[in-house]
Amino acid sequence: MVTEKKANNNWVIWLSVFVFFCIAVYTLRSVLLPFVAGIVIGYLLDPWADKFEKIGINRTIATILVMLLVVIILIPALIMLFSIIDNQLGHFIKAVPNYLNSLSVKLEPLFAELQDNFPGLQPEKIREYLRSNMTNGLKILGNIFRSLISGGFAFVNIMSLILITPVVAFYMLRDWDKFIANMDNLLPKHSKKTIKTQAREIDRILASFIRGQLSVCVLLGTFYGIGLYLVGLDLGVLVGFLAGIISFIPYVGSIFGFVVSVTIACAQFDTLLPIIKVISVFAIGQFIEGNFLTPKLVGDSVGLHPVWIMFALLAGGVLLGFLGLMIAVPVAAIIGVLVRHAIINYKKSTLYKG
Repeated sequence: MVTEKKANNNWVIWLSVFVFFCIAVYTLRSVLLPFVAGIVIGYLLDPWADKFEKIGINRTIATILVMLLVVIILIPALIMLFSIIDNQLGHFIKAVPNYLNSLSVKLEPLFAELQDNFPGLQPEKIREYLRSNMTNGLKILGNIFRSLISGGFAFVNIMSLILITPVVAFYMLRDWDKFIANMDNLLPKHSKKTIKTQAREIDRILASFIRGQLSVCVLLGTFYGIGLYLVGLDLGVLVGFLAGIISFIPYVGSIFGFVVSVTIACAQFDTLLPIIKVISVFAIGQFIEGNFLTPKLVGDSVGLHPVWIMFALLAGGVLLGFLGLMIAVPVAAIIGVLVRHAIINYKKSTLYKG
């Protein structure tokens, strides 16, 4: 009786802590983004710092070396990428009217068939509506993208990311092992072994999925961007890179990139061969991802179902915006591990066995 009452009290305490944590995250969601981004960067870079430590380098110096390597590699790559995208956007905005005229000519047989089969639809009005609205819409969309790249997002948010995130990432990377040790000392002794077992499983899943999937997204985005650029597709670098980056959402990245690229190709090119080349880029990319990148970098033992990942990302985005997208997969992994262990304990209990 006493043991059961104690267990109930523990559940109440843990549930209260969880509810308080959720309320705090939701309340402070507008200022948490640079801190969460810094923690994520520290977690992702920790294996690199550990490797430097293993060869006898001080942890602080190892952290500085890792951060310098990231800056040396990342900053020139981003400058080059944004420069190419900005040039492509400028060309695309100027070419929008020609593309729409080309699409209109190619859609003429469809409009003629509509007029024959459905006279009441008035295809001419549909044609004029599409021509006028698509021209304005695409120009506005292109200008928005270009202003985002050249001018930036909301000034306060971008400045906080630039100034705060690297500082948080540095301290998290330097003190990661101390942070883990302090958390280990705070664990309740009677359930310490169980919590550490679950934490190791969560870490394995996060390491496999986040680090592996991030590598897949970058490599896939690079492949799509270069492939579409070599084919000669306008906005090929932007569309290809976006398709790769959002590939962490199952099927969404490839479908988005394929549909947008083929649509632009149909408007831009007058022959079938370039369109086939665009389709080939995505076909080869999917083959490489499915047979080489994902099996090698992510693996089959992640344990996160694609439907569960999509639900977590949508729920996180609705509740917390971009911050929710960042923490959606880690939270989904934690919940998945806890649910699996809860099911194991349930099957051992008298409630299940009767």
